[in-house]
Amino acid sequence: MDLFQAMSVYVKVVEAGSMTGAAQACSISTTMVGNHLRALEQRLGVSLLKRTTRRQRLTEFGTAYYERCLEVLGLVAASEQLAEQAQGDPTGTLRITAPLTFGSEILAPALCEFSLRYPKVKLDLVLTNQRLDLIDNGFDAAIRMGSVPDNSRLIARPLQDYTLTICASPDYLARRGMPIRPEDLQLHDCLAFAYPAGDDWSGVKKHWRLTGPEGEVSVEVNGPMVMNSSAGLYKTAKVGGGIVMLPDALVQQDLREGRLVALLPDYHLPSRPMNLVYSQDRYRLPKLRSFVDFTMDQWGKPVQPADESPQLSEPLPQLYVL
Repeated sequence: MDLFQAMSVYVKVVEAGSMTGAAQACSISTTMVGNHLRALEQRLGVSLLKRTTRRQRLTEFGTAYYERCLEVLGLVAASEQLAEQAQGDPTGTLRITAPLTFGSEILAPALCEFSLRYPKVKLDLVLTNQRLDLIDNGFDAAIRMGSVPDNSRLIARPLQDYTLTICASPDYLARRGMPIRPEDLQLHDCLAFAYPAGDDWSGVKKHWRLTGPEGEVSVEVNGPMVMNSSAGLYKTAKVGGGIVMLPDALVQQDLREGRLVALLPDYHLPSRPMNLVYSQDRYRLPKLRSFVDFTMDQWGKPVQPADESPQLSEPLPQLYVL
């Protein structure tokens, strides 16, 4: 039995309130969580939890042991950080989370260069559109879309905005014609992103909003398909399935090489802010500092000159496909 791992799993069981919750937090099976608990109790010779068919609660010893586990694991983490700081070169595992599309299309390929620069750093990249808690899930850094809530424990560094493009394949346009104005989209097959049931934006998923010479325009679009996958929409559009609104991160190479054609060039789509987020406490680690510097060099937002006023726009979250 790995004692430190078993202690970590036990802490997650207490904090999550169930073995199922601990299994999700630790990315292991519920059976494995139970095995860790049994091995820990056998080693200690005393029960940590009182289990019934409906619930579980800590024994008196289990409560005291939980507090001691927090102390021990905290000391272990602090010792590892101290060792990392003592080394001149960045080293260790760097755990990062990022949105699916940006992470797979932009971040992951760029990290090949990061690995060449810092070969002693092992990258653990988790791509998900869920906002995972950095501290609770053991992440060193996250790339986040949208506004970042105030949090005294975290630092947010602005990156270049996440932008969108309306496009279609040459085959589709040859068959159905080129839309000239936003209103023309109503005559075309438009492929829409399907937000999950209960999402605040699900009711407006078929309205595309653009800003042009006459101001903001909202167009109700229709088409043969809605889908909850930007990658799926991208592939459908490439084979002539219709007009689609997708992140530039996904379509920019196809636009350059002519496999997709950008539409309505006189109209602007809303952009979404993007930030690099990390813990103040962990920034002193060389592995994280090197990643922050690399990320800001690659995608950091240019500093606004003092004599220029920033252009403000209303973010329209219903259009964003991560």
